[in-house]
Parts: sequence; structure tokens; C-alpha cells
Amino acid sequence: MTSWFYFFDLCGTAVFALSGALSAGRHRMDPFGVIVLASVTAVGGGSIRDALLGTTPVFWIRDPNYIIVILLTVLLTMLIVRKPKRIPQHTLPVADALGLALFTVIGAEKALSLELSGMIAVVMGLITGVGGGIIRDLLCRQVPMILRTEIYATASILGGVTYSLCLHFGTQDKHALVLAMLVALGIRLAAIKWHLSLPAFDLKTNLQNKK
Repeated sequence: MTSWFYFFDLCGTAVFALSGALSAGRHRMDPFGVIVLASVTAVGGGSIRDALLGTTPVFWIRDPNYIIVILLTVLLTMLIVRKPKRIPQHTLPVADALGLALFTVIGAEKALSLELSGMIAVVMGLITGVGGGIIRDLLCRQVPMILRTEIYATASILGGVTYSLCLHFGTQDKHALVLAMLVALGIRLAAIKWHLSLPAFDLKTNLQNKK
């Protein structure tokens, strides 16, 4: 992994660790619970990706810097954010959106570096981007964002498609990375701001309308 991708990977780890720590704070978890939730949010998606790709040991076992970043993020979050109830309402969704954009590109790049197809790169980007959030939400007894009608997975998919197409047409790696991140982040932030969502599949209502 080049220095650019490694830097953004560590940034994504910190952002998702922040997302997990804030979520733990809202659920009034003890310090151990905060560390656990921050860790699974930060490395959960990447661990699933590496396991599927067969690149084991997974990335955070081979490079302990990821664990250090998570622990530092948790420590700073617990020191600075003393009263979780005063956290602005959109802090957690925005942090999650940024982590989604970062990890989507990292996941897609990992697949392409193994000379896999663009379609697989998009799937790996999606898994990397949403996997940790799914585990976080399940541990907090919430419906994962990817299963709600909010535009979430769609933002990751379009970010992965953008990255794969940019590289296919010869765009430089760092330019493709930034553009794909902006696409995924912009779509997700727009969905948060204007409450954009995909149409829900309501089988019960459809059946009632046919009667």
C-alpha cells in the first residue's frame, strides 16, 4: 500500500473509531465498552474484507499502528467529550459518512491491488465501508444503517464505481482516491441534510392495495 493510501487508511480508522466511541457514549458504556465498540467499528469491515480475500493475518494484526490509532482516538474522545448528551445531533452521522467514504476507497483499492475485477472492487469497498458500522449498530441493538431506507450503501457503491472507473481510464491514483471519496461523502452528506432515501419495499401495503 502506498503512503497515500496508508495515510487515508489510518485516517479512516480514526474516524470510524470516533464514530464507535461516540455511539458508546450515547449508550453510556464503560471505558472497556467504548474501546470494544470503537475497535469493531474501525476494523470490522476491513477484517471481513481481508478474510474474504484471503489476505491473512488481517491488516491490523500485521500492523499494530491501527490499534494504537484506535486507542488514542478513544482516549481523546473520552477526555474531550465529557458529556455525550451535548454532542451535536449530526456529529455521529457525519463522522460515519466520512469513515464510509474513506474505507470504501481503501477496500476497492485493496481488491484492485490483487488484480481482481472492478465489480469485486466495488463489493470489497462496500464491505469495508459498511461492515464495521453494521457490527456497531448490532451491538447497540439498532437496525444497521445499511438496512434502513436512508441512502447509505448506495453512496459507498457509487464511490467504489467512481474509483474503479477512474483507474480504468488512467486517472492518477491520488486523484482517483480524492474524487471517489468526494462522490461517496457528498452523496451521504446530501442524504443526511435533505433526508434523502430510497423507496421502501412494503409488501404488506402492496397486497392491501390489490384487494
